[in-house]
Amino acid sequence: MSPAFGKCYDPTGATHGIPTFPWRLAPDGLATRRQLRARGLRPGGQEIAAQVMRGNRRRGGVQVAYLYPVAGAKKVRPMTPAKRAALAKAMAARRTCPACRIDAGYCIPTSLGLCVTCAYPEEQRAA
Repeated sequence: MSPAFGKCYDPTGATHGIPTFPWRLAPDGLATRRQLRARGLRPGGQEIAAQVMRGNRRRGGVQVAYLYPVAGAKKVRPMTPAKRAALAKAMAARRTCPACRIDAGYCIPTSLGLCVTCAYPEEQRAA
């Protein structure tokens, strides 16, 4: 057994407080939020049943994903027209440049705060 596997394998929860399994070795009947969503389900207020863990070599430390029982999961709520309109309005606000008030066609980077044309006007004139 590798040292990384040993640190991540704690099925009783003695070390980490909840049952912990190595990445990709979760028991049947448990799924992450993404896996539930792919099946059209959501946790539905359930407590976390376990976690999967793996070491992150680039940054150090570990990555953790929480697992929920599939049996107690509920269906995803359908999108209502009001929710769809609110989401469209929020995305339009993220695409609109505050300086030129034009829809950039992409989400404006928060690092710039402006569309690329407004953020770098001298480079746009040269092209």
